[in-house]
Amino acid sequence: MAAKTVTRADLAEAVYQSVGLSRTESAELVERVLDLISDSLADGDNVKLSSFGSFQVRSKNERIGRNPKTGEEVPILPRRVLVFKPSNVLKSKINKSMVRTGK
Repeated sequence: MAAKTVTRADLAEAVYQSVGLSRTESAELVERVLDLISDSLADGDNVKLSSFGSFQVRSKNERIGRNPKTGEEVPILPRRVLVFKPSNVLKSKINKSMVRTGK
């Protein structure tokens, strides 16, 4: 059973159905929200969406990794990574849906 992926178009359609904006305005609204979130994260700010979760950018230091096939040591450069921490409300909702479906 393949899981469905929610796309920008799906979000825009949901805004269109719920709010009553035109489809174009709904798509622009979704784009502006996603741009604001991504710009904030790129600037190193945390983004918290109440009852959903929070996004954080963490810095990882340089370290030595190994190629598992050859065993050769390879330096892994310092980088910034995106971390998502779901809220307790979201965790609860996900776990309740698993109980209902028997998964």
